[in-house]
Amino acid sequence: MGMIFAAASGYIPVAQGMRTGGCRLPIGCSMRRTDPVPLPTPLERQSRERDKEAAVRVFEMAREAIAALGDGLDGEFSRAVDTILAVKGRVIVSGMGKSGHIARKIAATLASTGTPAQFVHPAEASHGDLGAITREDALLMLSNSGDTPELSHLITFAKRFAIPLIGIASRTDSALLQAADIPLVLPKAREACPMGLAPTTSTTLALVLGDALAVALMERRGFTAEQYRTFHPGGSLGRALICVSDIMHTGGEMPLVGEDTAMGETLIAMTAGRFGCVGVLDKQGSLAGVFTNGDLSRHMDPQLLHRKVGEVMTKTPKVVAPWQLAAEAVAVMNEKKITVLFVVESDDAHRRPIGILSMHDCLQAGLQ
Repeated sequence: MGMIFAAASGYIPVAQGMRTGGCRLPIGCSMRRTDPVPLPTPLERQSRERDKEAAVRVFEMAREAIAALGDGLDGEFSRAVDTILAVKGRVIVSGMGKSGHIARKIAATLASTGTPAQFVHPAEASHGDLGAITREDALLMLSNSGDTPELSHLITFAKRFAIPLIGIASRTDSALLQAADIPLVLPKAREACPMGLAPTTSTTLALVLGDALAVALMERRGFTAEQYRTFHPGGSLGRALICVSDIMHTGGEMPLVGEDTAMGETLIAMTAGRFGCVGVLDKQGSLAGVFTNGDLSRHMDPQLLHRKVGEVMTKTPKVVAPWQLAAEAVAVMNEKKITVLFVVESDDAHRRPIGILSMHDCLQAGLQ
């Protein structure tokens, strides 16, 4: 019969040579019907509930600890910001174990937001990496207990050479905070693990405090999106921060004609420019309008070639500033259903074009 429906087994055997959805299946292959997703068993439901309870407990403990951290901030936090701003060198961030992992992240965040920073492993510091630290630097050291033995040589080095030391720990009587020029105290908080031992809540607090320092420093410095883009040229973030001026076409690449230009010459300029449009300038060199493929379709008639472009152009076209993000330009083009924007300085009352940007340029740069 060529095909036998085997409802009981849930399979549909396929005869030799049969095509399914345009694909020839090998002899003996079967198409299995889509089975409904099985409901969880009572044991599975219990396991899921326990997993959710554990997760929510971690979130709640972190939330409460972070709230306590915020309530406990005092003038020492601003002193830490002042000290880092005054540093001529770098912020050397250090910590051991899980605190070391958090310290690495804090150093990376500082470096990417305008504050030169470097992680130094405390154990390696004792074996030569102290040479990476200069008197122009500041030390930011993390330890939940504040009595991590591996930090002792770094503390001694900071004191010997009068290097500013910012300590982050939970015990004010610890060796780290007693030695620190600026002690940043973490609130007492229970770790989220069942035994209360694995660093969880404490590392979250240290990470959040490091992020708070980075953000406060960004705001004090007036750190801009343009500066941020300089440090993040790669990946989707770099693409999202591309400016119009980075990818626009300038000079002779801009297809421009005067208002009195005949349509025959205008069409030649438009074709040569490969943007599907020309910018139309008045006698003062201001962008008076544009003429696009759409305008050509709307005004197509036997008399078109006998007219001047100023008679049929689209007046006061949409423009974009060179400092704007290319993503903003894409949003304008999508909203107005156009594919090209001329670039004009935002403070130029005469609207003199300095560049042209096409949707193709934005797509080629990786913008969506």
